[in-house]
Order: sequence, then C-alpha cells, then structure tokens
Amino acid sequence: MNTQKTIGICIIFLFGFLSANLLGLYLIYGFETPLSFSNFSLNNLSWNSLGFSSENSPAPFDFVKENQIEVYEDKIIINVKDASISKYAPTGSMLPVLDEGSNGIRIKPTSEVDIHIGDIISFRQDSYSIVHRVVEIRTDVNGTYFITKGDNNPVSDEKIRFTDIEYITIGVIW
Repeated sequence: MNTQKTIGICIIFLFGFLSANLLGLYLIYGFETPLSFSNFSLNNLSWNSLGFSSENSPAPFDFVKENQIEVYEDKIIINVKDASISKYAPTGSMLPVLDEGSNGIRIKPTSEVDIHIGDIISFRQDSYSIVHRVVEIRTDVNGTYFITKGDNNPVSDEKIRFTDIEYITIGVIW
C-alpha cells in the first residue's frame, strides 16, 4: 500500500511538473514558432529564442588573424598596422556591444571592399560621428552605398557612401 501511494505521488508530481513546463514554453515561445537556428538547438531552445539573431546583428569580418596576436604573462600584443583606439558616446544605439566604457580598436578602410556586412563602422553624418553596424551593401547610379543600423535601434540609417566612412572597428575591449 505504501509503495502504491509513493508511485501515485510521483506520477502526480511528474504530471504537474511536465504540465507546468510545457505551459511555460507555450506562453513564452508559442508552439507555432519553430525553435531552431542554424546549427544550434538544444531542448527546444535556440539562439533566436534567447535574443540573439544573426539577421539583426551579423558578425563582423575577421580582421585580426590568430598569428597577429601575441600573448605573454604580463601583456597581450595585437599587431595591426595603422590601428588606433576609439571611445564611444553613451547613446545606447549599439548596446550591448558598445557603450561609453568600451575601448575600440579601429582602422581606416582603404576602399569599399574593406567593408563587409556585419562590420561596425564610424561615419560622418552632418557634424556627428556615428558608430553603427553595416546591415546591407547595395549599388545605385552613384555607386556602392552601405545601409547601417545601431544594434539597439529599431530602424536603419540613410545611405552611407564610402567617402563618409572614417573607421572600421576591428576589436572591442571592455
């Protein structure tokens, strides 16, 4: 009799536990939405369902190769020709990647082919220096232009021409 009670309590607990978790997944994710992304899917979780999306924030181009990084006990040296350091204004447009405490490593692009979708660039617009991610590269009658967007902004910027681009951010140190 004791064994039957124990089994009954375990079944009721298990049923309640599974019901609560399935209801929670339905309320949070909905069953109609596929929960997978590229190569990552684990127990109905995905990078997209966790708030990460390659469509919204594509990864920057790999400007720094492993052989350009030297690691010592007391320092790290990154060998990049003509690099400079940048600081960022507290606008919030590039959160969580960049904020006012971030230190950027940047280079000057030499041509349009240096700029890729996913890169974070600095460009002039009016009298302001803006730092946003390249989300599209297009061509019109005037040549190549770039569409940028702050990672934390709901809308894209206007057309950016190569002549307005000052730097490409190739690394960030927090």
